[in-house]
Amino acid sequence: MAALLKDAIKPNLVQTLEHTPAFIHGGPFANIAHGCNSVLATKTAMKYADYVVTEAGFGADLGAEKFIDIKCRKSGLRPDAAVLVATVRALKMHGGVEKKDLGAENVDAVVKGMPNLEKHLENIQNVYGLPAVVAINKFPTDTDAELKAVEDACQKYGANVVLSDVWANGGNGGVELAKEVVRLAEQPNHFQFVYDDEDSLEEKLEKIVTKVYGGKGIELTPAARKELKHIEEMGYGHLPICMAKTQYSFSDDAKKIGRPEGFTITIKEVKISAGAGFVVALTGAIMTMPGLPKVPAAENIQVDDNGVISGLF
Repeated sequence: MAALLKDAIKPNLVQTLEHTPAFIHGGPFANIAHGCNSVLATKTAMKYADYVVTEAGFGADLGAEKFIDIKCRKSGLRPDAAVLVATVRALKMHGGVEKKDLGAENVDAVVKGMPNLEKHLENIQNVYGLPAVVAINKFPTDTDAELKAVEDACQKYGANVVLSDVWANGGNGGVELAKEVVRLAEQPNHFQFVYDDEDSLEEKLEKIVTKVYGGKGIELTPAARKELKHIEEMGYGHLPICMAKTQYSFSDDAKKIGRPEGFTITIKEVKISAGAGFVVALTGAIMTMPGLPKVPAAENIQVDDNGVISGLF
């Protein structure tokens, strides 16, 4: 751990091809971890820029929820607006199209998949209380009719849809999106957490599932219920929740695409990450540390008294 943190504790400053500064500092997956960069990097950026954009990975049900309920709660950060990134391809997938057929125009599938995007938008606007813009990450295979279908569906929520074409055109492809973000950031918002610190751990889990995922509730295994009780008895009941859940569905079943309803999330295991300051809840068949060797390389890494790291290679 000392070897890892010796240099990694310092934010890594890089730049884009157009010389825009960016921090790359921390990259935990939002399906099994909190999905955010470090508080240190975000607060450092805020001292040097008028506007700071930070990513909260995978989806508004995972990364965004954890950004708000864990990172913002712990750091005092308060976002002014949110960018909901979507692709026509993903919407067609949620509309039932096979991966090999995603490149073909299919407006009906886009419309069928829109409830997924609408739920994410509802979460940002109504659950988190933030103004939002939907940014379509444009692919060469997207058609005007498909893009129009997305725009029409989002208008009923009062959210503008802006094409993001930075992959093809660099910064010029994101100018309109940047203008909309600036406009939204200057508007008042009603930022709020999904749950309160004083809620029990079970109540926090229930609120995440019912308010953010759209499910009807949770089902605790006997082992999970026992561990929740033990964690609260140790005095950690005030901590936020870090859900470990599939990123492919609002439910804990990756095959339930679109906007499933009436489902129950099974909490199979709960564990405390006291140093990080949150409680991890494992759902469904999720694995938090897949693919590790029998003898991790970390066992051969050392740091001597002079700070020299050995055993990396």
